[in-house]
Amino acid sequence: MARGLGADYTGPMLRVVFIFFWMLCAAPVFAQGPVVFAAASLRTALDEVAQAWALHGNPAPILSYAGTSSLARQIDQGAPADLVITASTDWMDWLEKRDLIVRESRIALLGNTLVLAGPKGDAAISFNMSDIRDRLGDGRIAMALVDAVPAGQYGKAALEALGLWDALAPFVAQTDNVRAALALVARGEAPLGIVYLTDAHAEPRVDVLASFPQDTHPDIEILLAQVTGHSHSDAERFHAYLQTDEALAIFRSQGFR
Repeated sequence: MARGLGADYTGPMLRVVFIFFWMLCAAPVFAQGPVVFAAASLRTALDEVAQAWALHGNPAPILSYAGTSSLARQIDQGAPADLVITASTDWMDWLEKRDLIVRESRIALLGNTLVLAGPKGDAAISFNMSDIRDRLGDGRIAMALVDAVPAGQYGKAALEALGLWDALAPFVAQTDNVRAALALVARGEAPLGIVYLTDAHAEPRVDVLASFPQDTHPDIEILLAQVTGHSHSDAERFHAYLQTDEALAIFRSQGFR
């Protein structure tokens, strides 16, 4: 004769529910680390640095990536960032003039190299107009916004110094940030892209075809600062950690200077 559920299962079910509820209540509450606004070109390396920081028992930072100009404007509008890392001295100056960063916390953390990238397996190329036009064919050269985003500004300056900008400007496809330009090349939607060396290293579907001479554009500096009024207790500690040998070794392994 079949037995009723209430007789045989109510007790075990209640115990399961109780244990599950106890586990939820007893589970540790994971602390949230400082909020870090960082230039898109730092994504791969900074993700790894953040993981190394967390392995020391620290709360994992909240990382938000975008073009430097976008990050600066978000901070100006009150976005709750504790730290900011820019790929442009000009935009860090812009934040400082508005008293949006703690002046004494501002440091030049890293450097980078500007390169011309293409799909994996493509041959190296010279900065010769005919060679570049042959490689482009009917395609475009991907770049971050040339009037706002540092990678785009550096790229435009380099092409101008090489006497190529006026001829290539009609063939430029501009993107919101350098990682978006990289993605166009990686997906085969653009035969060439101007990106940072670190971006090319982070994307297995592209190769570096040429490196722009350092004297063709302003020096590429990655700057770090605390945001004025930050309230997270670990902001200063993570700021200091980014300057340690452990963190810098990770950045160097990704191609940063």
